[in-house]
Amino acid sequence: MTDLTSLLQERYGFAEALVADPGWNACLETLLSHRSIRSYLSRSLPPNTLELLVAAAQSAATSSNLQTWSVVAIEDSARKEQLSHLAGDQAQIRQCPLFLVWLADLARLSAVAQRQQLPCAGLEYLELFVTALIDCALAAQNAVVAAESLGLGTVYIGAMRNHPVQVAAQLGLPPKVFAVFGLCVGYSDPAHPAAIKPRLPQTAVLHREVYGQAADPQAVATYDERMAAFYQQQHMTVNGSWSHHSVRRVAGAAALGGRDQLRILLQQLGFPLE
Repeated sequence: MTDLTSLLQERYGFAEALVADPGWNACLETLLSHRSIRSYLSRSLPPNTLELLVAAAQSAATSSNLQTWSVVAIEDSARKEQLSHLAGDQAQIRQCPLFLVWLADLARLSAVAQRQQLPCAGLEYLELFVTALIDCALAAQNAVVAAESLGLGTVYIGAMRNHPVQVAAQLGLPPKVFAVFGLCVGYSDPAHPAAIKPRLPQTAVLHREVYGQAADPQAVATYDERMAAFYQQQHMTVNGSWSHHSVRRVAGAAALGGRDQLRILLQQLGFPLE
């Protein structure tokens, strides 16, 4: 088992100080060891892996037990090829043996209400869409932790939102169902090892009692230095610091890669977002 200090060193670029070690176990090791895997072997997954991951996902918290999410499991090569094309031709979608598309799903509750001849106008409001997004994210992250505990690699694919209408057509999604993100699952290719990516210092994200500075200059400057070293170590070509790269990503509508039209497209998919 990898020790806590070593994993904190990798996650932050230095060992974040803990007043006392509250305990160490295999679950914490799995969480702190997370890394995004973008190269996969063609090796198939053991039988019932998918069902176990879904059981883990369904064990996540869900608002009011509404369970406003679903997932589409894709193993067909041709379908993965189509989804890869819609997601910027990302090779890992084609490589991985299992590709999961996680859905915000209000269609199920709508169908339940219709069968009981009861109103469901609340589904038209932004609150229920946000609820479905949260439910979906919590479920997917449970599945990620479960997969990684089994020695599998994962990576989220946010580019499922690049062309949501086309993705919906490819997956046969009914109205009131939206593909929030994809998830590659499989065995990491050892020829292309992935490192643990450093995160912002806790001083940048942890606020006690009340919110402090939105962006502590020293914490961000320190992180820029650590990320520069990480990019160099991983032979990654990144223009500018993490700060500049991140700000460019949110500079305006053009930087969103078409997702600035998401509200309009969601309405086409059956989400009024009142």
